[in-house]
Formats: sequence, C-alpha cells, structure tokens
Amino acid sequence: MRSRYAARVVGRGEKDENMSCNWKVSLAALLAVSCAALAGCGSQPATLAAPEPDVALADQIRKSGGESSSSDPSAEETSATAEPVGWGNLKGRFVYDGPKPNPEEIDTSKDALCTKHPVFNETVTVGENGGLQNVVVYLASKKVPVNPDYEATADAKVRFDNHHCRFEPHILPIRTTQTLELHNSDPASHNSNISPLGDTPFNSLIGENATADYHFTKQQNLPVPVTCNIHPWMRGYILPRDNPYAAVTGEDGTFEIKNVPAGKWEFQVWQEAAGYLAAKPDWKKGKFKFEIKPGDNDLGEIHVSSDLVNK
Repeated sequence: MRSRYAARVVGRGEKDENMSCNWKVSLAALLAVSCAALAGCGSQPATLAAPEPDVALADQIRKSGGESSSSDPSAEETSATAEPVGWGNLKGRFVYDGPKPNPEEIDTSKDALCTKHPVFNETVTVGENGGLQNVVVYLASKKVPVNPDYEATADAKVRFDNHHCRFEPHILPIRTTQTLELHNSDPASHNSNISPLGDTPFNSLIGENATADYHFTKQQNLPVPVTCNIHPWMRGYILPRDNPYAAVTGEDGTFEIKNVPAGKWEFQVWQEAAGYLAAKPDWKKGKFKFEIKPGDNDLGEIHVSSDLVNK
C-alpha cells in the first residue's frame, strides 16, 4: 500500500516549505523513518506516531499471576491457562480467643444404641491449647491449575461415615470428580439427607455395615449440611469443590493446603457457627487474597474472637 505523507521541514537559513514524500510503509514493522534518508527532504527528521498500547493484553499480563475476578472473564481464563512458576503449601493455625467452652453433651436417649458412646455438640470445638477445630479454608478463585500429584486421587472414593451416632468426619472436603461413599459403621440403620443447591438431593436408608454412593455434579460455595432423620441431633457437612485446594483445621487448630499454584489467589474461610469467618478486619465475608510463593507459606496464628462463633 502506498501512503502520501506531507512533512513540514525548517532548514537553517531556509524558508519554511511543504514537501511531499512518498513512503512505502510496512504495517508489520512500523519503523520510524528519517526524512534525511529520503531525497528531497530537509535536515530535520520526520517521525511516525507510536502505536497505541494494547490495553487488553497489558491487563491480562498484570493478572496472569492468578488473581481471579468474577466480573472479568479474561482474568479467569488467564488464571486457568497460565503455567504456574511453582507450587506452594499454605498453612496456619486458628486460635479461639476466650475461655475454652465446655463441650455440650447431647441427649441421645431416643436410641439406646447411641447412649453407649457420648455424643457432643460440635458447632464450636476448641482444643487444649485454644486451637479452633473444624474451620474450613478453601481456594475460592475460579479455574485454578491443579498440581499433577492430585491426579492419582481425582476419581477416588471418599468415605463419610455414620459412626457412634455421629458423622465422621464432621466436615469433609471432596472434589466433584470423586465419589462420596456414605457408610454406616453402627449396628443400626441411619439415613444421610443431603440437599445440595442446584444438584440432585439424596436421602437413602443405610443399613448396618452398608454403603451408598453419591456424585456431586456441581461445586458448592458453602459446605452442604448432612442430617439423619432417624437421629435428629446428627449433623455434618460436605464441601464439594472443582479443585482439591481445601482443608479443615484439626484438634490443634492447624490446617495445610498442599501444592497450590504460585500466584495471587482468593481464599474463603468458613466456620459452622459463624458462617463466613471474618477473623481479620480485612477479611470481608471471610475472604482474603494471598500470594502463594513456591515452598511453604505460613499465615501464622489467626485469632478468632469468641463473639464471632458464639452468636
């Protein structure tokens, strides 16, 4: 393509005059050309305007570290396709601030079998050193790269047991690719009533030493309650997610999520009594952003006010 450009050149001791130069401009190169190199032009160089910056590309590069935004589809796509520069482990410890609450024993006299083993209310469970048990921490960002080490268990069965008239474990994370195995270890019948949001409900009777399988087809943003209609005090939770990055604090209040892709991600914190656990002032609705670096990443001790979980 031939383009005609007019350049106004002022030479020393010469009069201003307009001169025309015919240039062959390559759209692929967009090289600055000096008028001095062209016959008939003056001594001052004529320059081409710099191309406008690619704002969309710059925005993708800025967010390629892993930050996901539900309002920015390109950010989510970049998070999914960008190759992580490494993998890191996230750990921490939740500590209950306040006098240790006494465990509340539940009246299970409705079924003589259940009285053989004490059953306690697990809504707020605090260990000897103030560790807050059953706090759930999970990666909330969308389309997260998954470490290859998790492939071996992607299709595994994960057991959720009826044991001593309670659910074991109290809270269970599971991937939507895995199979939930509902098991009954008690010498009496139980049922497991599950109603995931937007998914198929489940409520089957499970006999002694029997099992029933269930598949979640949609991940949930909150742990799903599981109840037993035969023993109404029984209550547990299952958290189905599309990725394996979820953990539940143990008796000492500690948790660890392994092999998280390096980058900046958003995490969600949940506790049964509090719901979304805003343990820190900047954890709005229990969410916080954290940059995972290769190796170990420690949040340290996170102190939880007793007012948050004793509502």
